[in-house]
Amino acid sequence: ARLLKVFRGRAAWAAGATVLLDLLLVVLPLLGFLGVLAGQAVDVSQTLVPWIQEQARGGHAFENLLAKIPGGDRLAPYQDQILEKAGEVAARAAGFVADALAAGALGTARFLLLVFVMLYAMLAFLMSGRALLDRAYAVLPLPVEDHRRMEETFRSMARAVVKGTLVVGAVQGALVGLAFAAAGIQGPVFWGTAAAVCSVVPSVGTALVWVPGAVYLLLSGHPAAAAGLTLWCGAVVGSVDNLLRPRLVGKDTRLPDLLVLLGTLGGLSLFGPIGLVLGPIVAALLVTAWDLYGTQPSPRAEETPGEAADGGGKVSGA
Repeated sequence: ARLLKVFRGRAAWAAGATVLLDLLLVVLPLLGFLGVLAGQAVDVSQTLVPWIQEQARGGHAFENLLAKIPGGDRLAPYQDQILEKAGEVAARAAGFVADALAAGALGTARFLLLVFVMLYAMLAFLMSGRALLDRAYAVLPLPVEDHRRMEETFRSMARAVVKGTLVVGAVQGALVGLAFAAAGIQGPVFWGTAAAVCSVVPSVGTALVWVPGAVYLLLSGHPAAAAGLTLWCGAVVGSVDNLLRPRLVGKDTRLPDLLVLLGTLGGLSLFGPIGLVLGPIVAALLVTAWDLYGTQPSPRAEETPGEAADGGGKVSGA
């Protein structure tokens, strides 16, 4: 909208400039970040699996940790099983990363084609999106006054999802990554990204990442670093959600935490990485449609008193 003013209403020029800025400021930096992320994922998988296997073969670090923590004696008889399962999980994670990188290398041409299609579609939507939306409204079985209400509600929910989930998750992930880098844990970008993804999990969030990191530091003989990581993540990272989300979301309509979680995980499963954005937005569209149709009077409520008295003998087509 601002570029339209700059180009004096010439939609094609404004849309082209918007797409170009998106390519330079979003797509290319994101590709660079994904390259660093993929490299660190391989390094982490190559380091973590041998370490767990070493502990399973007779390392005493895990045994010493169990002896120090309250209730650890109850887990001591299951030490071998715990390490075995941890090794299986790490091996599967390493295999997943390797397979994903191999698929990415084989699908480079397809990926570039999809990026081109995305940018071209963005150009088309920026130029004629309003007309397309009006045509979509024309086939919806809704009164005209409900169109704007649906659009405003969906826009509000989408803003709340993007700002309240993605921005907060990115900030928390960055803080966890910085803490891992300061503690000397390999692959801070990888672990920070993992924390950002896990931040959508209600009540637990980034603890799914930094708690195992603190345990790893303890097992590796760095109790001070483990304590510092725990204090930083517990006090600073944990408070980001309470401090930022109300200011970012404001009066926008928030999705329930359960729908954000299911939308994010479902989006990742169905759409891949872009599902982090698309999944919660689809969930927001579902809630918008649900609320809108929930306010429509039911056919039973529209029956006349005479129809209600004769038991609704007339059958209407559905």
